[in-house]
Amino acid sequence: PLGQAFADATFRDPALRSCSQAGFINNLNDALAWGVLPLFLAAHGASASKIGLVAGLYPGVWGAAQIWTGHWSDRVGRKPLIVAGMLTQAAALMLLAVSGGAVAAAAVAAVSLGLGTALVYPTLIAAISDAVSPVERPPAVGIYRFWRDMGYVAGGLIAGIAADAIDYSGAIALVAALTAASGLW
Repeated sequence: PLGQAFADATFRDPALRSCSQAGFINNLNDALAWGVLPLFLAAHGASASKIGLVAGLYPGVWGAAQIWTGHWSDRVGRKPLIVAGMLTQAAALMLLAVSGGAVAAAAVAAVSLGLGTALVYPTLIAAISDAVSPVERPPAVGIYRFWRDMGYVAGGLIAGIAADAIDYSGAIALVAALTAASGLW
């Protein structure tokens, strides 16, 4: 039943719980990258074209690299890529937080964030599929995607509130710390 599947994917089953929380944090990063990153760069004087370049690097690298990383996770296992991806995302966000809004550093951070996301994104869905039987897969993937997509909501709120309460760099550093904690968990 759906209620049992929700409980399993949310807190009962350790493998599903880990995937759900990692997906949640991954999309929390996305919300920060798409919402706060442009404002951060603009606040430091970046032009619209430079902001667009940095904003485009992240999904461009992620989209292209995930073709390879999804296949790679079949060879080396899911957990190493998920952990490495989350920690790569955290390092990228920390670089961004300390960059002072320099476009070159932000571009390097965006590429690194894209690589980290490419390690995580297809691998989490594969890990969910590995953890359940084919009959249980549709509700498990749906619940995982619920938590993953709720990361957009939480990311927008957390990054926005933190940016107002601290500043852009502090908000980015906070999300970097959450991402590192997720990867270590």
